Amino acid sequence: MLTYRFANEDDCTLILELIKALAAYEKMSDEVVATESLLREWIFDKQKAEVIFACEDGKEVGFALFFHNFSTFLGRAGIYLEDLFVLPEYRGRGYGKGLLKKLAQIAEERGCGRLEWWCLDWNQPSIDLYKSLGAEPMDEWTTYRLTGDKLKEMAK
Repeated sequence: MLTYRFANEDDCTLILELIKALAAYEKMSDEVVATESLLREWIFDKQKAEVIFACEDGKEVGFALFFHNFSTFLGRAGIYLEDLFVLPEYRGRGYGKGLLKKLAQIAEERGCGRLEWWCLDWNQPSIDLYKSLGAEPMDEWTTYRLTGDKLKEMAK
């Protein structure tokens, strides 16, 4: 039976393990610099993100990490899904869809105006799932990012 639970501070090891598993799936393992300490600080101490787990018979089999953003056009907050991941051996059972449904319920309960996320262009199984749920790609938008030294230089 599938259930959900919010992560607590004792889950930092598990959260990091799932982040690393997601990074391996996305062929981006070398980009993971997160630590349990950083996750504890930013998710639980500073409360800048939240994590929910999908659990099968009490075992965590997937997770979603999300936070609130804001839409000036809607005049209210939304939920931005940073990561959604289901362990490979548990895929195909509707758990990814279940996590998205749970996030949609949270968004509705909190009065949010939208739920949004990014997806890698090559991840066709996820794209197919998202489209089957009625999600629409934002084809006219390009994501920009400043990190590392470029971010520091811009901040001067």
